[in-house]
Amino acid sequence: MNQTARPQPLTRSQFKAFKLITTRWSDNDCYGHVNNVVYYSWFDTAVNAYLIEKGVLDIAKGEMIGLVVGSSCNYFEPVAYPQPVDVGIAVNRLGKSSVEYKIGIFMQDSDQSCAWGSFVHVYVFEKTRKPVDQLPDLFKRSLENIYVGL
Repeated sequence: MNQTARPQPLTRSQFKAFKLITTRWSDNDCYGHVNNVVYYSWFDTAVNAYLIEKGVLDIAKGEMIGLVVGSSCNYFEPVAYPQPVDVGIAVNRLGKSSVEYKIGIFMQDSDQSCAWGSFVHVYVFEKTRKPVDQLPDLFKRSLENIYVGL
C-alpha cells in the first residue's frame, strides 16, 4: 500500500510576504473556532491585497482579473475570534496565465502555521474571460519577488 506523507505545519521562513487579518465575531462557528470556509476568504484577501499594494491589480478598472480554479487547505490548530492572524504568501508556480500561491495562516505568536494551503488563479481578460496570453512584466516581477518554487 502506497501511503503519502501527512501534511505538516510550515514555518514563517517559507513565505515571502505577510498580511495581517483581523478575525471577526462572525468567523467563529458553533464549535467555537473559525470555520474552514473563512480560511479561503483569507487566502483570497491576502493575495489580492498583495497585488493591489504592488500596483499590479486594479479591481475597479483593470483589464485583467484572477479567477480561482483550485484551492486546498490543511488544518493543524484552531483559530478563534478575537485572534488576529498573519497570512503568509509565496508563489509555488508561475505560468503564462496562471499562478499557484502557497498560503500559510499563523497566529501572531507562532512560527508554525496553524493551517496552510494552495490557491490557483488563472488571469483572464475581464471582458471576455479568456486567459491572458502572458502575464504583464510588472505583474510577473511582483510575483517573482515572492517566488519559492514547489
